[in-house]
Amino acid sequence: MFLLRKLVIAIVALLSMLLLGTIGLHYLEGWDLVTSLYATVVTLSTVGYGDFVPHSRSGMWFAIFLIILGVGTMLYTVGLITETMMAGHIETIMGKGRRKKMIKKMENHYLICGCGRIGYLICQELTSEGVSFVAIDDHPEVIAKLEEDGYVYCKGDATQEKTLLEAGIARAKGVICTLSRDAENLYVILTARELNPGLYILSRAEDEEGEKRLLRAGADRVELPYTMGGMRMAMAILRPAMLDFVEITTRRQSLELRMEEVPLCQGSPYIGKSLGETDIRQRYGLIVVAVKKESGGMIFNPLANYVLEDKDRLIALGEVKNINQFSDACVL
Repeated sequence: MFLLRKLVIAIVALLSMLLLGTIGLHYLEGWDLVTSLYATVVTLSTVGYGDFVPHSRSGMWFAIFLIILGVGTMLYTVGLITETMMAGHIETIMGKGRRKKMIKKMENHYLICGCGRIGYLICQELTSEGVSFVAIDDHPEVIAKLEEDGYVYCKGDATQEKTLLEAGIARAKGVICTLSRDAENLYVILTARELNPGLYILSRAEDEEGEKRLLRAGADRVELPYTMGGMRMAMAILRPAMLDFVEITTRRQSLELRMEEVPLCQGSPYIGKSLGETDIRQRYGLIVVAVKKESGGMIFNPLANYVLEDKDRLIALGEVKNINQFSDACVL
């Protein structure tokens, strides 16, 4: 910003010298304004064609003043313009180099393909949870916003294999497809599945037909934003208390209750025990409302005799601090 401020001042000073030189030569030498402007530019640029030179004594003194002050202003302004251009170019090159190094070091991260309204919200949520990701987009205004907010990004077309490889898809944990058209998301899913078969792929779809096609293409899960939004608005009318409960337990801003997914990793002390034998309720004050099995099945409101297994994912409800303590205990 300081460099740009100096550049603006220098340009204003140069324009002032051009105006002063034009008016001065016009009145002192009697030349017309175009000729006076031409002679001023020739003088300040040190070209010196020699076709227009002052003949009067006052015109000569004015030319000396113009050369001493104006030529310096001209050279200073040109130098600042060059410095500003080079600084921006170097900064771009250095920034791109830093991003590439950061992406090369990343593992088990997510690729967010398309950072429109939905994609950008996902960026914010993942950042708040400390989850690493690389945002992919090729729109200049989106790239500018990503850079301003300090997100790691890769500029390019997400449907291109080269861009996905540059974003580290070979080391990634998952891909989130939020491009505006189903055809583009479909192409990303096919390419991503080919480059890394073990990826978890989440995609948006425009309608139910698109959902079916994206699932057949290899997506693990497909969401329909418009359908979800419509259902949420209908719930606000039909079941407002239930919607309030869902919002309280799912929003990270909530300081009262939180519903969280807690995975049981290998070596967890809770594996092999029934829910009744654990201290989840007594010690942490949590309610296990469901268990997600590795196979994809879901057990709702599990009984006290349910035996916890490796890679079970517990859907627990309780205070945030208690959920965090329980999460730490599950991976010991």
